[in-house]
Amino acid sequence: MGNIFKNKSKNSLSPVKLSSPHLLAIEGMKKSEIEELLNRADHFANLDKHSNTKILSGYVVLNVFFENSTRTRVSFELAARRLGAEVINISLINSSIKKGESLLDTASTLNAMRPDLLIVRHPHSGAPLLFADYLNCSIINAGDGRHEHPTQALLDALTIRRRVGFLEGLKISICGDIANSRVARSNIHLLTTMGAEVRCVAPPTLMPSSLENLGVKCFYKMKEGIKDADVVMLLRLQNERMSGTENPSEREYFKFFGLDENKLSFANSNAVIMHPGPMNRGVEIASILADDTNRSLIKTQVEMGVAVRMSIIEALNYTK
Repeated sequence: MGNIFKNKSKNSLSPVKLSSPHLLAIEGMKKSEIEELLNRADHFANLDKHSNTKILSGYVVLNVFFENSTRTRVSFELAARRLGAEVINISLINSSIKKGESLLDTASTLNAMRPDLLIVRHPHSGAPLLFADYLNCSIINAGDGRHEHPTQALLDALTIRRRVGFLEGLKISICGDIANSRVARSNIHLLTTMGAEVRCVAPPTLMPSSLENLGVKCFYKMKEGIKDADVVMLLRLQNERMSGTENPSEREYFKFFGLDENKLSFANSNAVIMHPGPMNRGVEIASILADDTNRSLIKTQVEMGVAVRMSIIEALNYTK
């Protein structure tokens, strides 16, 4: 596609009104809603972090994580606080659930706290949907099982758009543990909706069956999968979600599917590199590429997470 990397991003000074009071998945979202959220996030990304954006004073956000997280939880907290909201972090990993409390009882307890917004990460697919059915507040899915991670896909899209200028027509290769990745699923739904050509690259044991029904092309060799790609998006091996038989050795995985300079040479000469983190150097990516400030957008992804989550929290408040 030649030298396409120019910033043509747009700003929106108006809050976004969504069709739903929740953000549970990218699947089913309208292209126009995605574009409006990205435009609004662009506005927040261009503001100084000390700018007066305290528009949600008195708004109560519960950050409820049933799985460990650092970057996602902190990013949501920063986003909410920059909007002026009150944030309460609740870790339930070693709490009520461990004592035998059902998910419905937990939902009832959280509902009694009368929050305006619940941000939830859970190891089981569908948990945020259950909360949406039983709580009288908006719900944001911060990652549920192997299902989706919608805010990650939105921040990835914003990262690409601010670097390249657009999404439609880009060749984007998602490489790694597709089978266990909620990030891959959300990105597939978002990027295909926005008109990008999406390829998935993985060993056969880590490639879901019938994936091509989602409008992507599947490849089992790295060099073929990233040939002429504009964006190479790498995924972590989710060993904690594997049953054991599909776990590749790290050395062998890097040899065939880890991104190094030789494999990257098959992509577009201007191709950029992305990874949602946490990143395993020498497994998914060579350190020299992860730290290449000209090609790697990994740090930018983290930065864009706050802006995107600000636009979503604001939109859900505005949608009520």
